[in-house]
Amino acid sequence: MTTSVPASKSLKLYLIRHGIAADKGNYPQDEDRPLTDKGEKKTRQVAQRLREIDLTFDLILASPLLRAHQTALILQETGLTPEVKPSTSLAPGGDINNWLSWLTQWRSQGGTHLGLVGHEPDLGHWAEILIWGEVRERIVLKKAGIVGLNLPDGNPVGNSDLFWLTSPKFLIGESGVK
Repeated sequence: MTTSVPASKSLKLYLIRHGIAADKGNYPQDEDRPLTDKGEKKTRQVAQRLREIDLTFDLILASPLLRAHQTALILQETGLTPEVKPSTSLAPGGDINNWLSWLTQWRSQGGTHLGLVGHEPDLGHWAEILIWGEVRERIVLKKAGIVGLNLPDGNPVGNSDLFWLTSPKFLIGESGVK
């Protein structure tokens, strides 16, 4: 008698940097900086392009900072996800280990496509930790840029595969917002 072993299911993780935000000097609290008009328009263009290529997320987690939350809501309004939740792990200087604990539980519920909206250099560092197991200061996301990773079952640290790294300019072309 042969027993079948369930196929392992990789998770598609998309790390998305928030859109262009207002200058730091104009806001006493960094967390209050909103997207600029240009940042909102460019983020909408990126979101629309992602919709055109049939990218969707089971869930988007976003940094609680305003510019990241606004970016996540634009992605939701475009139909890329049914749900956006805040995550303090995605705030600047957030702890990847807290997020990894959350991820284990979320994956057990059957999620397969997850978006994270946050900040640089943290998102680039997280991608490097997931790919190489350490920060190498090599991956940098442009504003509204995206990194796509395949995370295996089990421990994704040092075991994940990069499948996508793109700037918004590549997605929306030269005709995008100037």
